[in-house]
This record gives sequence, structure tokens and C-alpha cells, in this order.
Amino acid sequence: MKVYIESYGCTFNKADGQIIAGNLLENNIDIVDNMDDADVIIVNTCYVKLPTENKVTYKIQKLQKEYPDKKIIVGGCMVEIDPEKLDKIGPDCSWIGPHQLNKAAEVVTGAYCGEVIRECGFSKESKVGVPKLADDGLIHIIQICEGCLGACTFCCTRFARGPLNSYPIADIVEEARHAIENGACEIQLTAQDTAAYGRDTGEKLSDLIKEVSNIEGDFRIRVGMMHPKNILGQVDEIIDAMKHPKVYDFIHLPIQSGSDKVLSEMRRGHTIEQYLDIVSKFKKEIPKLTLAVDVIVGYPTETDDDFDLTVKLLEDVRPSLIHLSKYQHRKGAISSSLREVPPEVMKKRSKFLSEIKSKITEKENLELVGTTQNVLVVEKGSKGGFIAKTDSYIPVIVDDVELGSFVKVKITEATATYLKSELLEE
Repeated sequence: MKVYIESYGCTFNKADGQIIAGNLLENNIDIVDNMDDADVIIVNTCYVKLPTENKVTYKIQKLQKEYPDKKIIVGGCMVEIDPEKLDKIGPDCSWIGPHQLNKAAEVVTGAYCGEVIRECGFSKESKVGVPKLADDGLIHIIQICEGCLGACTFCCTRFARGPLNSYPIADIVEEARHAIENGACEIQLTAQDTAAYGRDTGEKLSDLIKEVSNIEGDFRIRVGMMHPKNILGQVDEIIDAMKHPKVYDFIHLPIQSGSDKVLSEMRRGHTIEQYLDIVSKFKKEIPKLTLAVDVIVGYPTETDDDFDLTVKLLEDVRPSLIHLSKYQHRKGAISSSLREVPPEVMKKRSKFLSEIKSKITEKENLELVGTTQNVLVVEKGSKGGFIAKTDSYIPVIVDDVELGSFVKVKITEATATYLKSELLEE
């Protein structure tokens, strides 16, 4: 039996796909790279935004028409968030919920034999130390916890991922050590909110980062998204842990809005002043910090004045990476009962903020032109060359290098999203 897996969405969901593949291989089920060669196709869905919902919905429907003789299995967040729609568009599809990955082989085997098996519902099953099939072994993703402590009004992902479930530091360190011994050069610590790590077990994110950093070997660590609310009270400890040279000078700290009123209505649990204080401390202690932020444009209660505050915040903070999302109702989310901002207003605000974003991020990158950077080569470029990451986790295009190697480069060009470079002789 041959299975093809296609994963959508975040790093965490990508790791779920790797766990599904690992489980199948452990049960002597082959994984193939080409859909045409497969007997079973697994669509590992994301459901965080409406465009992604539309994309995975279309994909599931298309696959059933194009491959009537193949079995289609749906995994990921859609299984828990919108089972009614999933049952409607794929009545003959089997399911693997995000908390049931250890049953992947059972579901696949059943589907292959003509059964419709639907494994869903919550579980405390650990996702650390289980078999995984990574793309190339250089970048190894470790899910340090699942679920969150938030109650954000716009979010539906929390309905799929459930309450916080942190995994033991010892298990995470052991998986990281094993990955490094087997050639990994980048460890990505991921979660819906890494700052919430250990709130349910008494362990700390700062201790976890230090323990992984102390593993022997030459590698880098990327710490995933942190909710500002959950950093409060442990800022200094996390900064201290992230000063280790093996940790990228990078934080992903969503803000969503520059208005305290809107943040309160979103139930984010922190203020703009608290956010700015966190950013100020990080930038003071880690001068070459890359700050990535998320912003939602057009939350239903966002006025022109609220939007202006968001623009001002971005211009003042000047993040290196800005992820923009147009607000759209999500199934089960509290804010979905509110009237949406008129389309013409949404379009105007989004266009304006996109222009601001490009100017800010390009200016930040242009300041690096002419500098010498130590970079880690992590993957092949889709248009040739290789993609490396600076110590601040900024992507750099470089030619004629070896995957997994650390090299010195001179930055020659900059865009709003990446740098170009030339290799320097050692």
C-alpha cells in the first residue's frame, strides 16, 4: 500500500504530517512523493483562515473527482472545527483528528479496505519522541506543547487543539539530541503558543531553551510564536535563555492591533504598553533581534482611529517581519456574531498597511547590505541556489554551498522578504 500526504498551514501542522508519515512507516506502509502513485491520499488540513479553508475544501472535492479509485483521508484542524462541512463535502472520506495521529495506520488500512473510519476527539497522547518522517532531516520540528490558554474572540484553532498540554523537558531534549546526532542543524521548537509552555506542568520555557542549547553539536534553535500575555512575568528569564549563541535572535510576537480598545475586545489579555515594554527589553538585550509580528486588519470593531493606532505602532516598532491578515469570520469564533467591516473599508486599510509593511521591512533589510553575516544553509532554493539563515533568522540566498553548513557571506542586495549574498572565502 502506498500513501501520499499533503500538509497545509503552520509548522505545528507540518510536524503532525511528519508524525502521520512516521506512524505509517512503522507499520510497513510506504510513503510516496507523487499523488498518482498513491493508493491513499491524506489531506492534512489547516483551518485558521478563510482562504485556507477554501483551499483545503476545494482540494478535498477535487481529489474525489480526479481520483475516484483512490481513498481520501482528511486530517488536521478541519476534522475538529467543522466536521459537518467535512461530512458534506466528503461523505466517504475517513478522518484522522490532530489528537489521534497514533491511529494513522489503522485509519489508512481500514480506508484501503473500503471502510470509513473517523478517529477524532481530544487526547493527551504525547507528540514527542514518536517516529517522524522529515523532509530532509536538516530542519527538525519538535512540538513542545499543544493547545493554549487563550480565549481570543477571532480564533477557531483553539477548538481543534484544545487546552494546554505541555510535554516534559527531558523528552524534548532527548528528541532534539537524537535529531542532531542524525544530522539536523536546526531545531524548531513549536506550539500554538510557546510562551504558555509548562504552565500546566510547572516547567519553564526558559529552562527548556537552555537544556536544548546545551546539547553538543553545531546547530541553531528557533523558538516559535509567543503570546505577549504569557510572556509577562518571565521576560527576563526567556531573554537570558535566548542569549545563547545557538538560539536565533528571533521572536514571533503577535500584536494583532495597535489599539488597546480592540485588544480588549479581542480578549488578548494585555495592553499596548505591556507589549512595547516586552519588545523594548528584548531589543535592549538582543540588539540584532528580528521581530516578527502578526496584525489583523479590519477586526469588526476596528474604527479609523483604531486603524491609525495600528499604523503608528508598526512605524514606531518597525518589525523585521509583518504578517498581515484580513479579518474574516471563523466557525465557532465569538467575533463571528459581529458585523464585518465594509469590504471597501477593508480593502483600503489592507492596501495601505501592505504598503507600510513593504517599506518597513525593506528598509530594515537594506541596512544589512554590505555587512558580513554568519549563515546556516538550511534548504535548496525553489529558483536555484540555496536558502540560508542569518543568526537573526533572516533568509539569505547564496550559491555554491553545502546544505547544513555554516558559511560567511557578504550581503549584496535586499528586498522586503529576503537578502542576496556572495560567499566569502574562509
